[in-house]
Amino acid sequence: MGKPEKATSKAYQIRFTEKANQHLIEITGYIAFIAQQPTNALKVGDAIIDTVNRIQRNPLAFKEIEELQNVPECCMCAVANCV
Repeated sequence: MGKPEKATSKAYQIRFTEKANQHLIEITGYIAFIAQQPTNALKVGDAIIDTVNRIQRNPLAFKEIEELQNVPECCMCAVANCV
């Protein structure tokens, strides 16, 4: 008699590849040391990690970017479907 339950998205596990981790270090390092904005470097790094965590919790809430479909796995986070 109640409302039907909404289908939930599948659980995903996201892990940073070594290359993706290196990119994050380079991005935040550039902001902190070259641009001399250490506080902004922390904010950017935290925002990236927070976004990855949000994608992990609810991947269907985000639009897939077509330009990234052909990016090699070594250059981005690896996403594994955990059924």
